[in-house]
Amino acid sequence: MTNYWLNSAYQTLLPSPDGQLLVTDDFLRTYLLRPELSLVTESCEAEHLLHQRLTENPRAQIADQDIAAMADLDIQENYRVWLRYRSRLLAASSLEAFYMSLFKGDGVDVPPLFVMQLAQIFVRHILGENAHPLEVRMGEIFFRTQKITVLEDSIVMGADEEVVSRNAQAGESGNIMDLLKGKSMLTRSADLDVLYEENAAEYWARNEEFDFAVQLNFGHEPISHFCRVLEKWIAHFLGIAVRITPMQQISDPKWSWHVGLDASATAILNKLYNKESVESDELEKVICLFRLDFIDEAAVTKAQQGKPVYMAIAANEQQQLKLKPQNLLFNLPLAKVS
Repeated sequence: MTNYWLNSAYQTLLPSPDGQLLVTDDFLRTYLLRPELSLVTESCEAEHLLHQRLTENPRAQIADQDIAAMADLDIQENYRVWLRYRSRLLAASSLEAFYMSLFKGDGVDVPPLFVMQLAQIFVRHILGENAHPLEVRMGEIFFRTQKITVLEDSIVMGADEEVVSRNAQAGESGNIMDLLKGKSMLTRSADLDVLYEENAAEYWARNEEFDFAVQLNFGHEPISHFCRVLEKWIAHFLGIAVRITPMQQISDPKWSWHVGLDASATAILNKLYNKESVESDELEKVICLFRLDFIDEAAVTKAQQGKPVYMAIAANEQQQLKLKPQNLLFNLPLAKVS
């Protein structure tokens, strides 16, 4: 059993008897430690008092005049944003219920960073302590943008964009940067910055560095592990068992439903489904295709029973993979629950 992603705040939450996550005071306190709300040398007395009050009781009712008393207008706005967020958190029956509510109605009204942090917490909860390290690495895609690079022989690599950018800004040419230039795959047996089955256990020592690259080609282990994470994500939120299989192409004349797992994939699948012209350079952005089959047909609309759902992940114009895991929760052809 391995503990990982200790900085995700997962350990501060309380699992309910049905496996959902319940908000605790300690979880709320983690936001007070973030740079947006933490105290600094310039913090005024009113900010100190408010911060101390919320640290002692993170559910304390805060009046508008308490916020207006702070000297820094940016800090005032940060508190207003967080208090709105806290209000919605505490009104929901679970963290999962809150997450689902974000994508209904008028759209997401909380900072995108908070949404990404919740996705990490959910992946951590879903995978548990006995997860395969490649599953955990592929779970990073749910909440961290990946930089996609195609190397020689059409090898598709994904590396954490923030890590790649940080190395580039520092003027370093470490293993990840070398990898993205197509060098490291030649000596991958000695290159631990590429995570694969044989060296997967190395992930645990660096699980919060997010500095392992992975090969994302069809037929390679990471994509298979990605499928397992997708299946568990659906099972946790929707209570539905599915089987997801990687594919190289869609040749189904009765293709009736698809879900893009990111904005680029959605646009490409829509064009293919509608038999619109798709340029070759756009098709080349597709990283992998998938087939989703429902194990429980009763969960599906009658029109879709016995038929697969096709899915895809793709790079955008900036060569990024920006997954939208909520698409799996809201865009499947599910039967309405009476």
